[in-house]
Amino acid sequence: MGSLAYREDLEEEKNSAFTWELEANSRDYNSQFKEKSFLCWQRRKHKSNVIHTAKYNVFSFLPLNLYEQFHRVSNLYFLFIIILQGLPEISTLPWFTLFVPLICLLVIRATRDLVDDIGRHRSDRIINNRPCQTLVGKSFLWRKWEDLYVGDVVCLHKDNIVPADLLLLASTEPSSLCYVETADIDGETNLKFRQAPPVTHHELTSIRKMASFQGKVVCEEPNSRLHHFVGCLEWNGRKHPLDIGNVLLRGCKVRNTDTCYGLVIYAGFDTKIMRNCGKIHLKRSRIDRLLNRLVALVRRPRPPPSSSGPPFPSCAKIFLSLVLISVALSLGFWSKVKEFKAKHHYVSPRHVQSVAAETFLTFWGFFILLSVMVPMAMFIMVEFIYLGNSMFINWDVHMYYAPQDVPAKARSTSLNDQLGQVGYVFSDKTGTLTQNVMTFKKCCIAGIVYGPDDEEEAPCKGNPYLWNKFADGKFPYRNAELLRAVRGRTDEAVREFWRLLAICHTVMVQEKDPDQPVYQAASPDEEALVTAARNFGYVFVARTQDSITVMELGDKRVYQVLAMMDFNSMRKRMSVLVRNPEGAIYLYTKGADVVIFERLSKKGMTEWTTEEALASFAEETLRTLCLAYKRVDEDTYEEWRQRHREASLRLQNRAHALHQVYEEMEKGLQLLGATAIEDRLQDGVCDTIQCLKQGNIKVWVLTGDKQETAVNIGFACQLLSENMLILEEKEITRILEAYWGSNDGLLAGQGLLQSRFLQQTKVAMIINGEFLDQLLLSLRKEPRALVRDEDVDVDVDVEEAWQERGERTTDFLRAQRVSLMWRTLGIQLRGTGLGPRVKDSGARDGPEVRRERAFVELAARCQAVICCRVTPKQKALIVALVKKYQRAVTLAIGDGANDVNMIKTADVGVGLAGPESMQAVQNSDYALAQFCFLKRLLLVHGRWSYVRVCKFLRYFVYKTLASMMAQPLYEGWFLALFNLLFSTLPVLYIGLFEQDVSAERSLELPQLYIAGQKDELFNYWVFLQALAHGTATSLVNFFVTLWVSHDSAGPTSFSDYQSFSVVVALSSLLSITMEAILIIKYWTVLSVLAIFLSFCFYVVVTWGCQSFWLFQISPENFPFLYADRNVLSHPSILLVILLNVSLNTLPTLALRVIYQALEKPRPKEVEEAPSEDITAVEPAPYLRRESRRRRSSYAFSHREGYAELITQGTILRRAPGVDNDMLMGQIIPCHEELSPSIQESPRCSRKMSLLGKTGHQHRGKVSSRDGGRAARRPQIPSDPRLPAGAGGPGRPRRRCGGSGRSHGGRGGGRRGRRGSPAPPAARGRGGQGVPRGVTARARGGRSGARGGGAAPPRPPTPEEQ
Repeated sequence: MGSLAYREDLEEEKNSAFTWELEANSRDYNSQFKEKSFLCWQRRKHKSNVIHTAKYNVFSFLPLNLYEQFHRVSNLYFLFIIILQGLPEISTLPWFTLFVPLICLLVIRATRDLVDDIGRHRSDRIINNRPCQTLVGKSFLWRKWEDLYVGDVVCLHKDNIVPADLLLLASTEPSSLCYVETADIDGETNLKFRQAPPVTHHELTSIRKMASFQGKVVCEEPNSRLHHFVGCLEWNGRKHPLDIGNVLLRGCKVRNTDTCYGLVIYAGFDTKIMRNCGKIHLKRSRIDRLLNRLVALVRRPRPPPSSSGPPFPSCAKIFLSLVLISVALSLGFWSKVKEFKAKHHYVSPRHVQSVAAETFLTFWGFFILLSVMVPMAMFIMVEFIYLGNSMFINWDVHMYYAPQDVPAKARSTSLNDQLGQVGYVFSDKTGTLTQNVMTFKKCCIAGIVYGPDDEEEAPCKGNPYLWNKFADGKFPYRNAELLRAVRGRTDEAVREFWRLLAICHTVMVQEKDPDQPVYQAASPDEEALVTAARNFGYVFVARTQDSITVMELGDKRVYQVLAMMDFNSMRKRMSVLVRNPEGAIYLYTKGADVVIFERLSKKGMTEWTTEEALASFAEETLRTLCLAYKRVDEDTYEEWRQRHREASLRLQNRAHALHQVYEEMEKGLQLLGATAIEDRLQDGVCDTIQCLKQGNIKVWVLTGDKQETAVNIGFACQLLSENMLILEEKEITRILEAYWGSNDGLLAGQGLLQSRFLQQTKVAMIINGEFLDQLLLSLRKEPRALVRDEDVDVDVDVEEAWQERGERTTDFLRAQRVSLMWRTLGIQLRGTGLGPRVKDSGARDGPEVRRERAFVELAARCQAVICCRVTPKQKALIVALVKKYQRAVTLAIGDGANDVNMIKTADVGVGLAGPESMQAVQNSDYALAQFCFLKRLLLVHGRWSYVRVCKFLRYFVYKTLASMMAQPLYEGWFLALFNLLFSTLPVLYIGLFEQDVSAERSLELPQLYIAGQKDELFNYWVFLQALAHGTATSLVNFFVTLWVSHDSAGPTSFSDYQSFSVVVALSSLLSITMEAILIIKYWTVLSVLAIFLSFCFYVVVTWGCQSFWLFQISPENFPFLYADRNVLSHPSILLVILLNVSLNTLPTLALRVIYQALEKPRPKEVEEAPSEDITAVEPAPYLRRESRRRRSSYAFSHREGYAELITQGTILRRAPGVDNDMLMGQIIPCHEELSPSIQESPRCSRKMSLLGKTGHQHRGKVSSRDGGRAARRPQIPSDPRLPAGAGGPGRPRRRCGGSGRSHGGRGGGRRGRRGSPAPPAARGRGGQGVPRGVTARARGGRSGARGGGAAPPRPPTPEEQ
């Protein structure tokens, strides 16, 4: 099959050539570019903006649907039998007896596919008809999205969705910045900015200039890399570099920007998000594939490693059985004919054909006669059962979400039983597990924890912030004691705490209402903190390039900003150096506890109690920041300013020099306290994940967010626990190295110990998208790229050379502690079948396939896997790898466009319906409103559907065999109506309503779900049992009746044909009905009614067909005159029927009772968390990471670059009427109306609500009883992940494998991505550490006198390297 990642890499490199060319405002020029379509036909190279996600159109539906349907081997088998029935020489049944049911089956499935595809067409039409303003001539007119083409200039306003991939030309924000939200693209919640190239920012200042703009863009071919773009703008004889920071991607929303203008560079399916959406896959359930293998001679694929049960023959298929039986009967016919001709030679002239020819024709006659072993009725009834179970999902009131009026919806009707066999759940984070709401929950100031007041104990029920005219009325946090301390102005720590939150940030403020400032925050965390300070009287009201204004309890104070030391994923902190109005200089710092505590001047009681508070916050899975400050004397500042100026002006290693200068200043801090923010999970997420884990379902989180944030959510939803050994990138690489470097001689002595260790240790894996690319793609370029000498500790590069103080020593110690783990796990993985076997697959599989298999097997042994910073295509790649190497049923769940590819790739796709986007729902198989409903969907509906379908199939196979052996004996009407009336209702009841346990019991015992994962209820063994049982029942009914009626005569005899037929038919019907009674566990009125009506149908139909009136009309068609009445009137014959039924029922009943009595109880599948005494024995001490007293719960969704924009004034709004603010007043109203709905720009407003619970605030100690009150914050914009310049996600300093406690000691921040310091200047990036989208022309030089801080260099992307 080849390496999936290898093929993806080849495709991306193919699309990296700079052959994409377009010109603004010139459709004639752009339409001249053609590409080869088919043979000599050509088509336009630039696609239109129309999207079609549907599978069929009017012309392709019939041929394509038939092609898909006849991919089912069962349909091909039925078609083959129909062709045979059309040949008179061998036909034993009329051809239409199978043709009509086949047509009905094809029509039912085609109708289902058509209904699903109509829904896709409807959603495509809604998207294509969205309105946008397009430049036509010299004015902007309303046009539909589908009318956009490459080269068009569009105008977007606040809250508009970007219709195509646009080059940002200008905006009404300062320096033509544009703030965007990309939750639908990469799942990030923090606000991001894009910036127009300087040349268009300065030149395109009016609509007239926009209309005359004739710039030409030359860039790379359309590709799926969301965070990479390279091109240039050619205009007026000059070339200007472009990167991803200049591009607005389709699907993101414009936020906090009044108006912006863009040039379409990719449209429709050429856009990056559509390139990541993937193709529609034909999804079929495991049981459906099993039925196809049963029908035809197809070898059964190798079972997954985790499967259990008895070995099943690979050729025990119906088709082969029919062939063998037909051959045996044909050989018997040949022998009998030869014997007959030898004894009766005078009859031989009547045989005009040879014996061989007659035998050949007889073989096909027998084959047609036995074809009823594959019952067409079973396939038709399965479709109705699927439809019924889908309707039950739609009608389930327990999965109805009243706040949004969204019920659960089964958008696919053929995968219900697959829901009962899921082994892996791949979930998005943002919007799927979380609510996208950040709430100020608690704080600790000078060792005192202030939690929210209990509503019952609160001294006042009203709003406590009425005294503050700047207060945000939606702020839910209440603490009367803290409020008294703030208003008393006596506690210095309290004053400095709130002052720091009002000063140390990169938030911008809009001056709309002087009393109600509107904040523009780069991250939801910062807005929550600044809003908290605002409500407690420290209101951030304005900022300039070198000052910040704060209203402190009504007093206006202006602070001079001397330097801003920006946050990034390696520093994990942000500092602001200011001079207060009295002339004193203060440094305010906030950041992760692991970096703040090691920079404190002392460690006393306040610091210890704050650490206890942080431990309590971590247990509650709150996101924490530590706050510290110090006073800086004038002489120290002057010396530091000079060194800072020199570092800022360096041309080489500037980031390293600035980092050292920052380190000098950020020492000797005094701790103020800590903040705790809640990233609210959706209701029921923790309980759902725990239930899924108990059901042996592994949950993997695939997110585009930062690692610290994803890990914090992992602990919040209990996917991760303190006693887990968490593997990160270095450890994973080492384990795989140990696997590749180990030899078979080590396995004999250590296998038992290592197997015991793996069973006793819970392991989790945390990786990011860049590491995934390196792991799975780099072997194509260098096969041993990741296999280094184990004696070498770590790779030392430029970035690692200036890690935090003591970090390299700590890494070395940790490497020593986990060295045995690398060898142990690696050897064990090889010994248990991870990766290639030397004799079997080593010669066939390439290095990419072997590494993929090794990585997937290692991840499959982990209890939890979190993948951060992954693109939509990487999400789909991970799902595809698990499907390929684990052969498990996969389910993907998400809520945004970035999850569409993953949802399409998984065996089952679930979309969450939210107020923001419906793209995930439109491409999903099932739609839910909340993640918590997944528990009921799988454990109740999924398991029920699997049990019902399996029981139905087993019973139908048994029923078919039990009634087929004497088919020529039966009355014709009995045969015709047997599957239609006499035995249908019990079968339908089993398929639609059967329950082994109730819904409540299914949720209480998730372990019941494991049976579906192991295919225990319907597999080859169960199929053979059904075949044997049905055959035995048929033989008993026939031969016992024949034995009893042998040599009998008289009025009580039933040796005549009709009486014999009635006895056998009644015996078969009653035996089949008794079997249904025995297997039904959920008895209701419907079940009794189904059985009763079946008998009623038999009595009524038999009475009618054997009546004298019909016999007179047509004796040939109704020959059984009063046959049943004559037979049933004799008690002896009734005893024969009772004997047959007893012989068929009692032995099977006894065997089942004995089997259940002897069956061993199922071993516990889901292991409990290892206890401390287990993990303390050998070899566990060698497997521990560095011992810590607590786990850091630091998480901060901020990005680097905003501080530099502020200190340079790029982000600050100028006076009205200057620069591109001219564009605001020049927008020409639309002259053309499409419809009232189109003329309105789409707006998506989020509902505001207050959710809360209460708690206490305590002094000196931390209590777990501290409750919390949360509120939905005002909408915070967010956008695609930053271009490669944003760097990789910062990794947490430690992931604790023990008790999870640590002091805030050494080991500040692990380094992020590796690579050369900076990209080439030709890309349009000036100095190092400059944020994406801010080109060298816009940035200019940095003034050292003002001390504006520069950020450390961002590591380059692999593409830039």
